[in-house]
Amino acid sequence: MDLHLSHLPRFPGIRIASRMLRSPMLLLPVLAIAGIGHACAYTIAIGTGTKAAYLRVGDGSISGGNYNAGGTPTANTTVNVVSVTVPANVVGNTVDQTMTGTGRLTSDLDGFAFCNTGQVYISAFYRLPTTVNQSATLRATSPATLTSAGGDSIPISQISWTSSGNGDAGAQPIPAGTFTGGTQTLATLLRNTWNESCHTFRYGNDAIVAAGTYNARVTYTLATP
Repeated sequence: MDLHLSHLPRFPGIRIASRMLRSPMLLLPVLAIAGIGHACAYTIAIGTGTKAAYLRVGDGSISGGNYNAGGTPTANTTVNVVSVTVPANVVGNTVDQTMTGTGRLTSDLDGFAFCNTGQVYISAFYRLPTTVNQSATLRATSPATLTSAGGDSIPISQISWTSSGNGDAGAQPIPAGTFTGGTQTLATLLRNTWNESCHTFRYGNDAIVAAGTYNARVTYTLATP
C-alpha cells in the first residue's frame, strides 16, 4: 500500500496493494453457496471444492459472472490509492482526517454494492475439498513510517481504519485497526467461508509536520496452512 500525504502542507494518502500468498491456485468453479443475501452477509458459508485461496483488496477481476453464479476470480495487479489533503490551517490539530480510497466497490460474491465511495473493499476465502477445521490468516505488512521526498516522515501508526458494509448487522470479519509497522494479523478466516468488509481509512493528524507528499506501501497477504 502506498500512502500519499498531501497537505498544503500536504498529508497522507494510502496506496494499497493486494497480494496472494501460498495460494495453490486462483479459484476454480464454485460448488455451492449457502446463505446468499447481504442482510448479514459479511461472512457466508460456501461449499467445498478444489483447494484454493483468494484475496481482493480494492480492485479485483472475476470472469464468468459473480462467484455465486459460477464465476472465477482472476489475478489483478492494480495497486489502489488512499489519500487525503490536509489544509494548512488544520495541520496537527489532532482531528482525524478521512482518507479517500480508490477501487471497485461491488462484491464479487453477488455484485451487491457493498462499499461506498471512498472506502476500500476487502474480501478473501480459503476453500478446501473437505470440512476439516482449518483457517487462513490475513496479514498486512507496512513500513514504520510514511516518508516524503525531502526526507521527512510520519509514523505509520497515524493511519487507522474503521470497518463496515452496506446491509451488515454484526461484527466485521476483517475488523477495524491501526497499522503498526512490520507484519500484523488482521483476521483469521475459517475455511469454506466468504469474508468481506469495507475499510474507511483515517489519518490521525496528531503532529505538525513539514509540507510535502508522504508515501508508504502496505502489502496484504492471505496465508494458508
